[in-house]
Amino acid sequence: MTMIKFKPIGTIRTPFKDSKGMPIQPAGAQGTAGMVELLPEYAEGLQDLDGFSHVILLYLFHRARGFNLTVTPFMDSKPRGLFATRAPKRPNPIGLSVVKLLRVEGAKLHVENIDVIDGTPLLDIKPYVPEFDRPSDPVKVGWLEKLKWQVREKKADNRFR
Repeated sequence: MTMIKFKPIGTIRTPFKDSKGMPIQPAGAQGTAGMVELLPEYAEGLQDLDGFSHVILLYLFHRARGFNLTVTPFMDSKPRGLFATRAPKRPNPIGLSVVKLLRVEGAKLHVENIDVIDGTPLLDIKPYVPEFDRPSDPVKVGWLEKLKWQVREKKADNRFR
């Protein structure tokens, strides 16, 4: 298979200098402010984004090294298949967060509910559109069904370093 290369378009700035103790999902980062700094050559692409309340950030888990196909996720004590989790150590360590967009200021996005380590390389930004992104069929969440309520309190530890 052909090698794929990505070039970061910016950097995500947050109060989290280390993964230990940080929220594991945006739902657990309510009110946490952050900033997305785009490289100047991409600033024009932010035109019209200020009309959206939320954006999807795609980024690189830049501190993740290696992966296992079975992991024990933050919200469980039982090993699970990697692709049934959101663990950061993956074959292609790409992360996704839906965050609240507060404002666009030049080449910067001021955001809230951010769950990302400071200095994370940004790969892409997409507007969140409920009619596009929220399934209309009933949603099943597998093994997380009984645990999903814990996401607001659960914090990261060192298991994926």
